Amino acid sequence: QVQLVESGGGLVQAGGSLRLSCAASGRIFSPNDMGWYRQAPGKQRELIASITSGGVTTYTDSVKGRFTISRDNAKNTVYLQMNSLKPEDTAVYYCNLRFRFVQGDYWGQGTQVTVSS
Repeated sequence: QVQLVESGGGLVQAGGSLRLSCAASGRIFSPNDMGWYRQAPGKQRELIASITSGGVTTYTDSVKGRFTISRDNAKNTVYLQMNSLKPEDTAVYYCNLRFRFVQGDYWGQGTQVTVSS
């Protein structure tokens, strides 16, 4: 069984920064993709950033240039550095791990990020 544990959320003023971490444990297969999703109240969960085992990254347009996703494969940990935060970034942020060639799609418990204006 795979578990994902997130940390780093909180309350920050607009323009501030936060760094989220997500540590995976258990039986983890490579290659895999790790990603960060977020869900604001009344909205659908959306993928905002992802990274492959090889370090290839993708971002949704609303966070490009402000957020950076990275990973430490030795620690099975993915990070999301969030800069220039805006009130519209307020949401619950979820970490996801998906195996490429073996069935497996796992989620963290979510961490709240609140950006005040």
